[in-house]
Amino acid sequence: MNKLSLLAASLLAVAAAGAQAAPAMMSAEWTAQACDAWNKDATLTDGLADKWIKNDKGRGYKIIQMYRTDCGDQYITEMKIVAKGGKAMCVYGGKQQTATLDYDVDYLMHAETSRWNEMGAGEYGPMRAMMFGRLKFAGPKMEAMSVMGPFEAFLRLPGKIPGDQACPK
Repeated sequence: MNKLSLLAASLLAVAAAGAQAAPAMMSAEWTAQACDAWNKDATLTDGLADKWIKNDKGRGYKIIQMYRTDCGDQYITEMKIVAKGGKAMCVYGGKQQTATLDYDVDYLMHAETSRWNEMGAGEYGPMRAMMFGRLKFAGPKMEAMSVMGPFEAFLRLPGKIPGDQACPK
């Protein structure tokens, strides 16, 4: 192999290694990254550490499930949030594990991919998203309204975590 071919092969190998595709937005892998991002965001960890995380019916956790409407509800992922060290910490992000939510304490949210992207980009917050039906929501609505700042930080996660726009598999 001549030097030019060797150089070209080396550059291709480096480019292929660096071009690792982002996981599909709201796939299990993406949701694991969202869990990590949650734990690094004081608006979420501190802002939800008081009343919000304590509303768990004595279970010790809250569940947030989400999916992209246009991909279908067979691709639901979830995050499990617990009180830990005076903060609301995500201890699991991935495939749906909870078959039945308790809508007095848990949340289910879904929106079209384009709407998740808009919310992630900060084009609008949770109040507008719910009022105009861009975000479908089940769970304790009054509780959510009492924590709009952290709720908005949660909706910004799709703008912070790279995600392929193809539906999860």
